[in-house]
Amino acid sequence: MNDTVTVSQDRQSFYDDIAPHSLAPLWERLHAMVTREPATKALPAHWDYDNIVRPLIMRAGGLITAKEAERRVLILENPGLKGQTRVTHSLFAGLQLIMPGEVAPAHRHAQSALRFVVEGQGAYTAVEGERTLMAPGDFVITPSWTWHDHGNETDRPMVWLDGLDVPIVGLLDASFAEQAPSDSQEESHPAGDSLAWYGANMVPVDWKPERKSSPLFSYPYARSREALATMARNGAPDACHGYKLRYINPGNGGAPMPTIGAFMALLPAGFASRPYRSTDGTVYSVVEGEGETVVGDTVIRWKPRDLFVVPAWHRHHHRASSEAVLFSFSDRPVQDVLGLWREDRG
Repeated sequence: MNDTVTVSQDRQSFYDDIAPHSLAPLWERLHAMVTREPATKALPAHWDYDNIVRPLIMRAGGLITAKEAERRVLILENPGLKGQTRVTHSLFAGLQLIMPGEVAPAHRHAQSALRFVVEGQGAYTAVEGERTLMAPGDFVITPSWTWHDHGNETDRPMVWLDGLDVPIVGLLDASFAEQAPSDSQEESHPAGDSLAWYGANMVPVDWKPERKSSPLFSYPYARSREALATMARNGAPDACHGYKLRYINPGNGGAPMPTIGAFMALLPAGFASRPYRSTDGTVYSVVEGEGETVVGDTVIRWKPRDLFVVPAWHRHHHRASSEAVLFSFSDRPVQDVLGLWREDRG
């Protein structure tokens, strides 16, 4: 017994001696660092849009302007990661509000961002001098280090889901940001220009990518929905995903942005998916329909415009009480490139 106490005291004395020299014993930390499987502190979470989130974000609209806030956003903070400003360990998510007549000033940053429209129609995002008018279900990107601003010239509020790779960029200490000299960019391309050039599975004959992100800024919901409907007519659903498509960069077939993958799935009425889990924590936005997602012991009942998150390596399955469409995004492209992504199809 005394020998054990002496060994423990000797070790602690050694640890105390090496600490001032910025040294630490790996053997005391190894098992917490290299776990047998993913051990995320993130929790399943659900945000009821109509009954809870919308009244609060509209209240924010009366408290601060888009220009004062720079970006009037309510953060979707994971309850298991309080104070960390993230929805999963690697991603940020929030809901942004633009009121009629407002402009969110132009800026650019190293972080890549997506917009997925939840409510409203006709407001715009401008990226590198090209405006994109937005409608519910549209998926819009603002790639890393591109100038972008938002504006609402309609008579109704506009709300969209923001998804950014802020934690990834922060991990790498690679954050840069810059304000534009004016609130709005000068239009250098007609609205819909990138969709015309790159949205028909064709590119100009001698075109070569200038950046790693997609040259296509907007992916309209009407096209995505039509593709899903065609899949549903022509084959059986995947047992784990229903009918699921991934958005791509038409320049290389990869993800629209190097750090964020985006997806759209159609679940037929009555469909119950097989249990599934993967290493990419995933954020969902409900476009159509009602149903539930069971994550471990947590039951999330969802309806149009609700949002929820399934953390990494959490077994889950979906049940659709009516035909449903779910948009989602995750960090899967990063994990794919690094050879880390793994799935378990139940």
